[in-house]
Amino acid sequence: MFTLKTQNYGNYVRYVPAFHFFLVPLGFVTLASAIALLFIAERSGMSLLAAALLISLSLMAVMTMFLARTFACKVQDRAIRAEENLRHFAMTGRLLDPRLTMEQIIALRFASDEEWPTLCGQAASERMAPDAIKRSVRCWRADHNRV
Repeated sequence: MFTLKTQNYGNYVRYVPAFHFFLVPLGFVTLASAIALLFIAERSGMSLLAAALLISLSLMAVMTMFLARTFACKVQDRAIRAEENLRHFAMTGRLLDPRLTMEQIIALRFASDEEWPTLCGQAASERMAPDAIKRSVRCWRADHNRV
């Protein structure tokens, strides 16, 4: 059976190997190769059309890859904000402090219910950096140990 490590400050970052270590480098290598092909074609007197099309397609692929990731992260941010706003309201009867930035809210979501309301107030009043918030979490939330 598959078991997950308990989440903490040292292991909370998630990488998707197929994206981060294969697709992104492959996209950049393809784009760089297409640009090199354009220079080779220009120096040898060959038609630049094929090289220009390859650059265009490579650039579209790289941009699509990053835009898709960006759009997915924005949707995830909105879901996190709604989830944490509801969590705060359920615990305190109030919505989250509007001074909290999205990055702070994302960092706060790792805190256990026992320390979360206090840490929310501290983060807003002291304008804590997200990394400082994560380092302040003493007990990481158990339900974030899921994949």
